[in-house]
Amino acid sequence: MHIAATNRKVVNTLDNNVFNDLPLLLAVPHAAQLLGISRAAAYRLVASGELPVRRLGGRVYVVTSGLRELVAS
Repeated sequence: MHIAATNRKVVNTLDNNVFNDLPLLLAVPHAAQLLGISRAAAYRLVASGELPVRRLGGRVYVVTSGLRELVAS
C-alpha cells in the first residue's frame, strides 16, 4: 500500500483543515483514523518509512507536519 492510494480518502479531511488543530505528534492509530486506513496499514506505512515518525519513550508517533506535507503532495 502506498500513500498515493490513501490520498483519495483524505481529500475531504484536507478541505476541513483538520491538521490545524492537531498536536505536533499523533499516535499511529489516530493518524490511521485521519487517513481512513486501518491501524495495521498505518503501522505498515511506518515500517516502510512512508509515514514520518518519532519514537519517544518506546512509543511511535506520527509527525503531524510531515503527515500534512505527505498528504498534500
